[in-house]
Amino acid sequence: MMETSVTFMVVMETHRGEELAGVATAWMWVLQQQQGTQSDIQGRPEGKEQVALVIGGIIGGLLLLGVSCCFWRRFCATVAYKELPHTEAASPRQGHKLCPLHARTQTSRPPDVPFVVPPSLQSQDWVPLHSTEWAQVQQDPCPASELVPNTTGNNLDVCVVGTINPELYKFPEDKSETDFPEGCLGRLWFSVEYQWEAERLQVGLIKAQRLQAPSETCSPLVKLHLLPDKRRFLQSKTKRKTSNPQFDEHFVFQVSSQSVTQRVLRFSVYHVDSRRKHQLLGQVLFPLKNEALGADCGRILWRDLEAESLEPPSEFGDLQFCLSYNDRLSRLTVVVLRAQGLKLQDHRSFARVFVQVSLMNHNKFVKCKKTSAVLGSANPVYSETFSFKADPKELDTASLSLTVLQSAPGDGPGEVAEHSESQQLGRVVVGPYMYARGKELEHWTTMLSKPRELVKRWHALCCPAES
Repeated sequence: MMETSVTFMVVMETHRGEELAGVATAWMWVLQQQQGTQSDIQGRPEGKEQVALVIGGIIGGLLLLGVSCCFWRRFCATVAYKELPHTEAASPRQGHKLCPLHARTQTSRPPDVPFVVPPSLQSQDWVPLHSTEWAQVQQDPCPASELVPNTTGNNLDVCVVGTINPELYKFPEDKSETDFPEGCLGRLWFSVEYQWEAERLQVGLIKAQRLQAPSETCSPLVKLHLLPDKRRFLQSKTKRKTSNPQFDEHFVFQVSSQSVTQRVLRFSVYHVDSRRKHQLLGQVLFPLKNEALGADCGRILWRDLEAESLEPPSEFGDLQFCLSYNDRLSRLTVVVLRAQGLKLQDHRSFARVFVQVSLMNHNKFVKCKKTSAVLGSANPVYSETFSFKADPKELDTASLSLTVLQSAPGDGPGEVAEHSESQQLGRVVVGPYMYARGKELEHWTTMLSKPRELVKRWHALCCPAES
């Protein structure tokens, strides 16, 4: 009987608790064998003790088998959990049971498709319900497979973690080659980079588009000047029979670091006719200020061509600026572009010329702003923008005063109000009929009739005593 009990335990240990039915059948066979010899055992005085020992051995074997099965299942579950993150792909059924969200996120998408959830949505879970709709669902550590229909054709359950929103990966559309204002003479693309150690200005001439040629065909070239030096220039190659030339040329100017911020780069675009005569199509003026030569230098820029002013300067010079009014933001914008033909006073080579822009209401100053100073130039270029807060109800009594001033050597534009050495070279006032006439009144009314558009005009400066 002891040998039979040991044999039974070996059989149970071999099957590891997974074939209990077979073990029970074997045990029934052992009982039948015991019944055949029971009469012999009962005839002996020690038969009852042997039966008790057999029953105790069976009970102990069953308990030992149950404990062994429990430990074996725990061991198998631990091994499967440790190997899951290292597997290449987890089966959907196993993922549905354990639901390792981070594991499915890494293995359920192709490696070339980025999956980046915005910070504001990282605590949310999004699933597509329809092709054109997005719905927010409550977070579930193990989402049900019924949320998304099975589109793969198999019967595997799917546990959705998130989806990719294509709107997050779109770059802003570049409209520089599509949006051209009415009456545009053409557009020029270029790059500017200054090497401070070598004191060299590198200019890249890239391309031009929509040049307005005087004839059917256009053969453009570009001349580059570094103002105020008008005698020396660099010239590009002539592109034959095209209104959209591609230049891809580079030019180098040697200029000191002390004077580069006071220079202006001028691009003059010409058409070369059959007799090799040059006809000016337009020009671009680019001031070389600290902002243009900063850390962003070398990037591609574009500017619209401007027609050269053929009229001679007025007695006190002329000033060009743009006006724009945004009725939605109640904001008045002034862009001071350049001046020409200024009558500088003493110390011409050291004079600093700047423009003071003042917003007035009922002839009282509301706010005043100043441009940077240009050293010793009768034709300074600024290209600076200023904004003022102006309510639409105040436009009937408001006006703008632009005054060109010259400061003595050593004085800066920020010290104008405190030093009497600053001299007024000219002044122009634009506004409603109460304060302006002629071109100044027309500029103001055109600005109001075209909200959110820049209106550019030249204005003759008046003597400060007369304005």
